[in-house]
Amino acid sequence: MVLLLKKLHRYWYFISVLLVFIVLFPYIYFLALHPEKNYARIARMRRWVSIGGSALAGVFFKVTYESKMDWNRPMILCPNHTSVLDITALTYLCPVPFSFIGKASLLKNPVTRIFFKTIDIPVTRRSKVSSFKAFQRANELVQNGRSVVIFPEGKIDDGFPPQIHAFKSGAFRIAVQNDVPVVPIIIENAWDIFFDDGAKRGSHPGIVRVHVFSPIETKDFDDNNAADLEKIVYDKMHSYWIMKNKSYFHQPENVQKICQERY
Repeated sequence: MVLLLKKLHRYWYFISVLLVFIVLFPYIYFLALHPEKNYARIARMRRWVSIGGSALAGVFFKVTYESKMDWNRPMILCPNHTSVLDITALTYLCPVPFSFIGKASLLKNPVTRIFFKTIDIPVTRRSKVSSFKAFQRANELVQNGRSVVIFPEGKIDDGFPPQIHAFKSGAFRIAVQNDVPVVPIIIENAWDIFFDDGAKRGSHPGIVRVHVFSPIETKDFDDNNAADLEKIVYDKMHSYWIMKNKSYFHQPENVQKICQERY
């Protein structure tokens, strides 16, 4: 019965997002005719579609900051990735326009398609050509003063509950080549509310907690030691993840569940 209710909530979540999108679509379509000119407005509409749809489904967000943020600087935002809610979490916490790098399959989604054809960056990760083009586009945006969100793990963990996995190097190479800071971000519990796309476990209302670390400056890094920056960010995020989820991971019944599902 509980799983059925969670499955129903998942459907309601997607319907809610679609309803908000349909209401705003005429204006979004008009803006999309000139994406470069209307970059900031399109980003603002993406924000209201995602936040509005989530709110209708009873999903809200709470953000804590390690230090005060200067959002006017271009930055590489590096969050962990466990849920479809992660995109909304980023649109909620970041008040300025930015672009996502995301999987090319989002071009097939009726809601995300228009954003990934205008302000966001689709990538087919198994394609070197696609990855290179995405890298180049992200570089251009940063050089033009835009921030870019890159999920450094590259995908959502297959296991449940998810862990922080090894990072891809792209985010850190872009940061050091453009001398812009990297901002580690932990989305603490989106996986518990809405794991991945919710197909197996459904979803439920709740508050997604997000922690934003202080920006890490990159002036002391270059292509030769970008891996050191990557390790610093990984260690910071992984330690925080374990600390925040240790109560779950240390419960005997959940340890048994993890072992069953992973092995």
